[in-house]
Amino acid sequence: MRYSPRNLVGYGATPPSVLWPNGARVAVNFVLNYEEGSEYSFADGDERTDTSLTEVAQARVPVGQRDLAAESMYEYGARVGFWRLFRLFQARGLPLTVFASALALERNTEAARAIAATDWDLVCHGWRWVEHYMLDEATERDHIAKAHASLTKTIGRAPEGWYCRYAPSPNTRRLVVEHGGFSYDSDAYNDELPYWQTVNGKGHLVVPYSLATNDAKLVGGPLVTGRAWCEFLIDSLEMLLSEGQSRMMSIGLHTRVAGHPGRAQGLKLFLDHLAGRTDVWVCRRADLAAHWRQAVPYQGASG
Repeated sequence: MRYSPRNLVGYGATPPSVLWPNGARVAVNFVLNYEEGSEYSFADGDERTDTSLTEVAQARVPVGQRDLAAESMYEYGARVGFWRLFRLFQARGLPLTVFASALALERNTEAARAIAATDWDLVCHGWRWVEHYMLDEATERDHIAKAHASLTKTIGRAPEGWYCRYAPSPNTRRLVVEHGGFSYDSDAYNDELPYWQTVNGKGHLVVPYSLATNDAKLVGGPLVTGRAWCEFLIDSLEMLLSEGQSRMMSIGLHTRVAGHPGRAQGLKLFLDHLAGRTDVWVCRRADLAAHWRQAVPYQGASG
């Protein structure tokens, strides 16, 4: 088993002084996770129904049986939640990044066509929404290749980035670089700025993600209303701005979570908070990665 060494220092006290476009101090990237239809299910030969990020804390269906309630909650994300969030961002002309599980979009061609008609960028969120640290190396390599090919065909453009379900395996980053179709990955939560890694002798960009400003907090967690989540997002943004250094803020959304009306209303309030601001750059993840490559070119690993 190969393990890369941990880096507990990063940029330390002197992060790169990089201005985002138009002098903005914080780059805000909204991420829409599209997973519904690619999760664990009996229909796909799995031995359980996936209940992650659903509305009940504990499933009551006996082990070995389909949880039709949980399946229905996933269906809500694809049938209703996606379209509410789609309209919310389209109406404002705001950019969005889609973390897409490939099989999920294969199974909802209408949603796939809607995404294809936008200029939103794609990050590959796996062939299926399964944990890559549970896959052997050969299977993981196959999943990465199938996911890239599937999204390219379904959407009509290739995903630029990669992101696993929760955590990568010790092999993931090497296999992503080996594939050659991805310019960065987001399989890290360890910084508020991108950084470079050396993988197989090549410079590879990491654009960290966040679970702190993620709507997962609204399911079985301490934040139970969209308004409370909005306040948390505002507090996070204002703290970053007050520090006077360039930072990025990733806000993760799920169609079956933030797509519900009470939560979407909290998101709407936060979007209203951003309107007209010049100190914030709302961007796609690909834009953020491209800006970093130009401003801080690879000169050896920095993360």
